[in-house]
Amino acid sequence: MNNVQTRVIVLADGKGTRMKSERAKVLHELFFAPMLHHVLTALAPLNLLPETVVVTGHQAEAVEASLAAFPVAFARQTEQLGTAHAVQVAREHWRDCRGTVLILCGDTPLIRSETIRELLAVHRRSGSRLTVMTTSMADPSNYGRIVSDSAGEILRIVEEKDASPEEKEISEINAGIYCVEASFLEQGLSRIDDKNRQREFYLTDLVAIARRQGEEVARFYCPEPLEVLGVNSRVELAAAHSHLQQRRNLQLMTGGVTIVSPETVAIAPEVTVGRDTVIAGPATLSGMSSIGSGCLIGPQVVIHASRLGDGVTVGPFSLLTDCTIPPGHKVAAGTINRE
Repeated sequence: MNNVQTRVIVLADGKGTRMKSERAKVLHELFFAPMLHHVLTALAPLNLLPETVVVTGHQAEAVEASLAAFPVAFARQTEQLGTAHAVQVAREHWRDCRGTVLILCGDTPLIRSETIRELLAVHRRSGSRLTVMTTSMADPSNYGRIVSDSAGEILRIVEEKDASPEEKEISEINAGIYCVEASFLEQGLSRIDDKNRQREFYLTDLVAIARRQGEEVARFYCPEPLEVLGVNSRVELAAAHSHLQQRRNLQLMTGGVTIVSPETVAIAPEVTVGRDTVIAGPATLSGMSSIGSGCLIGPQVVIHASRLGDGVTVGPFSLLTDCTIPPGHKVAAGTINRE
């Protein structure tokens, strides 16, 4: 992958009215981090963070401050005029790109590095100047629908508020993730208008513009709808948290860790756990903790920023913060320990 020829735009400018919150939507936390952090973390293994610009808007200062640890640039959308306008605001960061512009949403915390890598590969193999990520949902409400011809080729994307009753029956939806050749993005944006019910400049209009110019629009189909779930409500926030928790626990169990009642155990991504350790939930492990091999973590335990040697037993109802527990040590039930 030639990262120099790939630029990334992450749209993180929305307020998120359905969250019923004064806080910017992308700053709402799930699974130990704001949802926007999860999106940027997915880009990190691809070495794309230095080529990334985050478009901020609502509570821009707070959003930008939260990303101090990420080597990204920022562009501010002072007026909320739509997704195409947000990309245009970031133009200074991609206008000299001679390759691909990857566009992501900051409210899709379940997106995986592997999926982004595959999307870029499919886009390059297709030779298309525009690739759209799609998926199918049993209830596609609130998502743009993919309108295709009889051969299955993408014709256009219609937003929910502009869709006809027939179009609303379409189950294939737009995931809001695109690969666009920079040369086409430049000219395509100049042809987008706000003649729609929301009076916004839709980035999705790039599809119809490409087709009118005789361009083929490639499709990257994501078979797992949850991965591209846009978090727009507290209910969706909880669902996304649960999915990340399950994903992490599955990774640990596959690696030789026993987790009793995994739906009650939350283990942060940065925590290491040795083989043959047994964790009896409910339990929360966070803050760069390291758990040795053959440990027994009892129920109702919280461990934060602590180091446990091999063979440590932690009794129920214990709270360990900034602790170092030597190998083979037994922590009595109900212990509250801070070094």
